[in-house]
Amino acid sequence: MKRALVFQHMNYDHPGRFLDFFSEDGIVPEMVRLWEGQKIPNLAPYDFLFVLGGAQDTWQEKEHTWMLEEKAAIREWVWDRAKPYFGVCLGHQLLCDALGGEVALAAEPEVGVYDVSLTADGQAHGLFAGVESSNKVMQWHWAEVTRAPQEAKVLATSAQSAIQAVAIDSHAISTQFHCEFTPQTMATWSSLPGYLDSLEKQNGAGAYRRLIDEATPLMPQMARMTRRIYDNLVLATGLRT
Repeated sequence: MKRALVFQHMNYDHPGRFLDFFSEDGIVPEMVRLWEGQKIPNLAPYDFLFVLGGAQDTWQEKEHTWMLEEKAAIREWVWDRAKPYFGVCLGHQLLCDALGGEVALAAEPEVGVYDVSLTADGQAHGLFAGVESSNKVMQWHWAEVTRAPQEAKVLATSAQSAIQAVAIDSHAISTQFHCEFTPQTMATWSSLPGYLDSLEKQNGAGAYRRLIDEATPLMPQMARMTRRIYDNLVLATGLRT
């Protein structure tokens, strides 16, 4: 049985549809609740690292002292061990920051459904093989990667945020957009006042209902895109043969 280490940054945030993918591939996820003080274990026994989103920002190392250890673990995993990595939102920003890129407040936050397009590198890269050139995705971020690491390939972009996905060789990938979100994810927000307040602050009264109405019919397409990226990663890295 293979093992996935999952870095979690806040309650109610989880890998979503990736949990089904892991199950199909015989990969057992193990959560590390970093914001509660849980320690990152020795990385050697694990086969996959998945880094979730969160309300924190990559530059808040004094407020969240565990973030230094997390960035070091990401560097060890991606550089030294060159093992399969997937990051979403904050997990995308942490990968880029840890490997020498830059992250800052976004000029235009993205909260809701947005379009992303593949770059020329995205169209040519094996990790995005079979992905449509333009896709509707779920976004929820107020910070963005402003400079990718030197060794990264920028695979996707949007009108609001230029660096929507990056790859390091063929073993690490991250997306600014939330490709892990599912209908079940969105349904939980109705009982989380903080999530609803955040949506309405950005998009106005009634934002949650409007988002549900727009995003729900798009979920099958988002699931197919995410499945393709995941399949490309596990095949490229030998996790699935």
